[in-house]
Amino acid sequence: MQFYKDGFRGGDPDVKPAASAFRSYGAFEPLPDRVDVLIAGCGPAGLCLAAQLAQFPDIKTMIVEPKPGPIEKGQADGVNTRTMEMFQAFGFAETVKRESYWVNQTAFWSPDPKNPAHISRIGRVQDVPEGSSEMPHTLINQARVHELFLEVMKNAPIRLQPDYSWGVQDLVIDPSTEDHPVTVILENTGINAGETKTVRANYVVGCDGARSRVRASIGGELHGDAAHQAWGVMDILANTDFPDVRQKCLITSATEGNILILPREGGYLFRMYVELDKLNPQERVSSRNFTADHMIEAANRIMRPYTIDVKEVVWWSIYEIGHRLTDRFDNVPADLDQNPRVFTAGDACHTHSPKAGQGMNVSMQDSFNLGWKLAQVLQGRSDPRLLRSYSAERWVEAKRLIETDHQWARIMSAPPGESKLDGSDMPRFQKQFIDNLEFTGGLAVKYDRSLLTGPDTYQALANGFEIGRRFHSAPVVRVADAMQMQLGHVAEADGRWRIYAFAGKESGEGSDIYLLCEWLMNDPASVVQRYLRPDEDVDAVIDLRAVFQQSFDALLDQDFPEILKPFTGQLGLQDHEKIFCVDHKGAGDIFEMRGVHRDVGCMVVVRPDQYVAHVLPLDAHDTLSRFLDGTFLPASGT
Repeated sequence: MQFYKDGFRGGDPDVKPAASAFRSYGAFEPLPDRVDVLIAGCGPAGLCLAAQLAQFPDIKTMIVEPKPGPIEKGQADGVNTRTMEMFQAFGFAETVKRESYWVNQTAFWSPDPKNPAHISRIGRVQDVPEGSSEMPHTLINQARVHELFLEVMKNAPIRLQPDYSWGVQDLVIDPSTEDHPVTVILENTGINAGETKTVRANYVVGCDGARSRVRASIGGELHGDAAHQAWGVMDILANTDFPDVRQKCLITSATEGNILILPREGGYLFRMYVELDKLNPQERVSSRNFTADHMIEAANRIMRPYTIDVKEVVWWSIYEIGHRLTDRFDNVPADLDQNPRVFTAGDACHTHSPKAGQGMNVSMQDSFNLGWKLAQVLQGRSDPRLLRSYSAERWVEAKRLIETDHQWARIMSAPPGESKLDGSDMPRFQKQFIDNLEFTGGLAVKYDRSLLTGPDTYQALANGFEIGRRFHSAPVVRVADAMQMQLGHVAEADGRWRIYAFAGKESGEGSDIYLLCEWLMNDPASVVQRYLRPDEDVDAVIDLRAVFQQSFDALLDQDFPEILKPFTGQLGLQDHEKIFCVDHKGAGDIFEMRGVHRDVGCMVVVRPDQYVAHVLPLDAHDTLSRFLDGTFLPASGT
């Protein structure tokens, strides 16, 4: 973490210097009349987006929520490894790691062949495959995740806070103007219930759940089906003789249904998803009047011969499994050549069962994809056409989610005779879980070729950094201070692109990596200089990092190009943290781990949302320029 760039300032370094003008949130302060982005909903998707946009002092962001304040308990709890990587960019991954339960093993239980009325353990599997991520799969209260995002917002330059007790009633888009063309009618749901306020926005993002008013206002609908199966979920403090209560467990009984056990943070709390009754085709769970006691009774039947003695039910809910997806994630029909103004994210555009643990994760990945694009457009760095890529990229991933979860939910709810075996030597639900581990970890996302995702012409230069997939971090040593660290952890949720330049066998003056650095720093037509504005630091738009094959002590006295040791900030202080080398201390060789070509090296171009956009030779200056010119506009005057 770097700070003091613009001068010494005591206190918490996570609290960024305040913007020269930021909004007051006093009890009697009026709502703004105009904003750049209005976000509807303080769920994971909305808060993730707000936390990103709050970093930009020149972007006026507003987030509204009909509830009177933040949630305190319940709802989602799973944070997959991909989301943990994203949390690292926001600066609170270590907090989550410290407070959460780590899912290390998953145990499988099914009817005991000797006594089918009882369950017995049939196997275990490592929950996070070896080498798939440096991050753990964690479980933590969704309310705590919200709190961490709220803290990032509050500490950001614009000191962003939600406007609680306000929800979107309706919105209208005026196609005749580019000046705040979205008129939003907000309705008060608190003390002054029914009062309305009109706000004009450049963009609106509906993160307002499955009954989204934003989605409805642009004619969006959720299409799909329901499994007509009632499930209950409860967070409980309880005693039990079940031996795996502190491990994630999938349990299927012979006649009484299934259970998913998820231990929670704190060492005592755990969550149980309990299968209840099959519903009739036209029946809803609300008509059955299920209670927490029904779940506890069902759990004791399913877990025989083990019992559970519940001391406190912290939170519980009953739900029906459904899988629904909207046809688009923005206001523009596919057959129209228009740039979108209104977007949806999270449950507003896809709903599914909670047992795969993907709802909160995919919702945040939706808005993490959108946030940097909105920032680039609003700052005039990209044409608004860039925003078309949001629906194109995220709809495909949501469809994959719905299809995978549809299959998984039906396996978990299948009758015992159907769910036991599929011709393999293990139960179907166990095999399916293992097959889905990449998906469950959030690591199956691969964006197709587009303006933001280059061709695989040079993929062989770094096979472990697959174009279209997230940047798979690996250990390095920072040369300046011999610090062992993960290379991917240099990336922050700040809207900047990254170029990781891996040096080849020749890495001294006159080598390809030096020539790349000199071009980026000194050529007015380079992708660094072309997009920079007056008085911006050289790394304000594109952050270059270099990785060498020598040990750090062999590099300490080497002269490096200025762009790798730039002078930045108001005081013109030199940055010493852009140069890395292979970790010779035993954590792993990044060149070997990620298949980087040792002889010629390469550059890996990474988007602000941590996905690999391109892999290119170090001397492919023109190819890099053509690729990024498809996304960026030249800075004025260049």
